[in-house]
Amino acid sequence: MRGSNETGPHAAGSGSWRERYSRQIRFAPLGERGQRQLGEARVLIAGCGALGASLAQHMVRSGVGEVRLADRDYVEPSNLQRQTLFDEEDARLMLPKAVAAAQRLARINSGVKIVPHVADLNRHTLPAIAEGVDLVLDGTDNAPTRLLLSDYCFRNGIPFLYGGVTGASGMTASLLPGSTACLRCLIGDEEGGADAETCDTAGVISPAVEFVASQQAAEALKWLGSDAGLRRTWLSADLWNFRIRESQLPPGRHSCPFCGESSAARIDGPRQIKSDRSDVNQPKNEFDGASGAAENPSIGGEADSEFEPSTLLEAVTLCGRDTVQVKLGTSFHLPELHNVLERRGFAVTKNPYLLRAEFPDPDENGNAEKMVIFPDGRILVHGTSDAERARQLCNLLSL
Repeated sequence: MRGSNETGPHAAGSGSWRERYSRQIRFAPLGERGQRQLGEARVLIAGCGALGASLAQHMVRSGVGEVRLADRDYVEPSNLQRQTLFDEEDARLMLPKAVAAAQRLARINSGVKIVPHVADLNRHTLPAIAEGVDLVLDGTDNAPTRLLLSDYCFRNGIPFLYGGVTGASGMTASLLPGSTACLRCLIGDEEGGADAETCDTAGVISPAVEFVASQQAAEALKWLGSDAGLRRTWLSADLWNFRIRESQLPPGRHSCPFCGESSAARIDGPRQIKSDRSDVNQPKNEFDGASGAAENPSIGGEADSEFEPSTLLEAVTLCGRDTVQVKLGTSFHLPELHNVLERRGFAVTKNPYLLRAEFPDPDENGNAEKMVIFPDGRILVHGTSDAERARQLCNLLSL
């Protein structure tokens, strides 16, 4: 999804290019040089929910050359209150968030290359998805994924712009390998422990989302398009009561395997985007597996249509959502799976990217458990927060 930044009417330096970005070019800290640098940059936005959707709009409207979107979920009606890229039609069609976001963003700026990944970010998929990026923007909603992103960025010399929102409060920090501590040293192995509030448990208001996203986006523009130094602080804000607190970020901890002096890939010298640098930011092999998700994982490649219970790899309860994600050691051919499930009495709806199967036997209240199945072997089991129950329901498919 791209109209080239190098040729055509919107090429860098052309009259229409200058007109499109005229207000940004007139902003002295960026100027025309900074705008050109933005057009050559590549960023990864991890998560396409409330924060990620807002970040994606800022990056695409600002003219960042390549924007990669990675998200494992699909659009639901409850998203529409705060996730600004999506509408009711996206929710009706159950489009994957990365796909729906890419479609909308392509209509906003055809001169940006937009690469959607319908994928769960983990140590196997991340290296390929993040390869060659100049910056990673955090739009995720859980500590394990954020820590994974931080670890990867610090091993590969990539700035990681952290952000999080709950209720009317948010926090953000620019974490720089070789300069600041990594996220793992700042928060430990999880954010606030098992009882910590999330958007799904405590709610969220959209102004808090936009406040945090704007802080992250401003830092991204600084890094990609100017020589301005990034904010070396942890910024927390409560917009409802208008309280803002800022504290200095500590340097890397010597004993840390990610931000310690001997471990972090340092960011030194003049700032340049990755297309001009072959000596830094190349993915290392600490993360097993180099295969990432395709831009459309339902197209191309051989897919298995069967799995045995022994191939169930992992079941993770998604915080506050009464949903468990089960990862399988196989992939699905969706059209074939659709026919199989319909023959077995499941109520099935589908699109090119996923299918939803509703179990034929509802409970005494008329509620039926549902599964949303992706071709990469992931199943979201709705209606339970019990990982073992989710595994049992997947076994009941007996494909």
